Amino acid sequence: MTTTVLALGYQDNWWQILSSAFMRNALIGGTLVALAAGLIGYFIIVRNTAFAAHALAHIGLPGATGAALLGLPVGLGLGVFCVGGALVIGVMGKRADDREVITGTVLALATGFGLFFNSLATKNSSTLTNVLFGNLLAITHQQLLTFAGFLAVIAVTMVIVYRPLLFASVNPQVAEAKGVPVRMLSVLFMALLGVAVTMAVQAVGTLLLFALVVTPAATAIMLTAQPLAAMAISTVIGLASVWLGLVASAVFNLPPSFVIVTIACLTWLVVWTVSRIAQPGLSRR
Repeated sequence: MTTTVLALGYQDNWWQILSSAFMRNALIGGTLVALAAGLIGYFIIVRNTAFAAHALAHIGLPGATGAALLGLPVGLGLGVFCVGGALVIGVMGKRADDREVITGTVLALATGFGLFFNSLATKNSSTLTNVLFGNLLAITHQQLLTFAGFLAVIAVTMVIVYRPLLFASVNPQVAEAKGVPVRMLSVLFMALLGVAVTMAVQAVGTLLLFALVVTPAATAIMLTAQPLAAMAISTVIGLASVWLGLVASAVFNLPPSFVIVTIACLTWLVVWTVSRIAQPGLSRR
C-alpha cells in the first residue's frame, strides 16, 4: 500500500505546499472561478448553450497566442476574443439552430487564426500549453484582482436580470410576446458567458473547461428543478472540486486541473447513476 501511495507521488511536505503563497493564489483564483461558473452554469444548460461555452474557450485561443506574439498580457487577448466571439454569437444567433451554425463558423475561423499566430513565434509553446490545459498554480495577484472584478460584474448583472433572463430562457416565445427584451438578454448573457469562460480557461484550460463550467450545473439540475437551488448546488460542486483538487494535487503531486475536472465528472457520474437506479424509466434530460 505504501509503495502504491509513493508511486502516485506522495509528498511529505504537502502542508507546506498548501500554505505557500502560490497555492493561496490558486485557492482564491479557483474559488472565484467556481463562483462565476455557479452563477452562469444553470443558464448554460437551460438555454442549450453548452456548445457555445465549449467553443468560446477555443475562440479565445487566437487571442491568447496573438497577445503573446505582440507582447501583451495573455489574459487580455483571451478576454477580447472570448467576449468578442460571444457577442457575435449572441447578436447573430437568435434561434438555437442559427446559434449552432454561427458558433461553429466563428470557432473554425478563430481556430485558423490561432494556428496562424502560433506558427509565427516558437516562443508561444508555453502560452499555448497553459491555455489548453490551464495553470492554476501560476495565478498572479493581478489576475486575482481581475477575477474579482469579473465575478462582481457577473454577480451584479445576474441579480438585476435574473427574473427576465429566466423567463426568456425557459419560454422565449411567451417572454417576447409579453415584451421581455429576449434578444438583448441573449446578447447580455453571451457576454457574461464570455467573461466566465475567460476566467475558467486560465484555471483549467480550454480542453477541460467544460467540466468546470457546465458539468456541475448539469449535475445540479438532476438533483433539483428549482433554479436558485440548482445554482447553489452547482456552486457547491464547483467549489468542492476546486478545493479538494488543490489539496489532492499538493498531497500527490498531480496536475490541479486534472484532479479538479476528475472530481467534477465523477460527481456527475455518481448522481447520474443514482438517478437512473432510483427512476429506471427516467428519460434522458
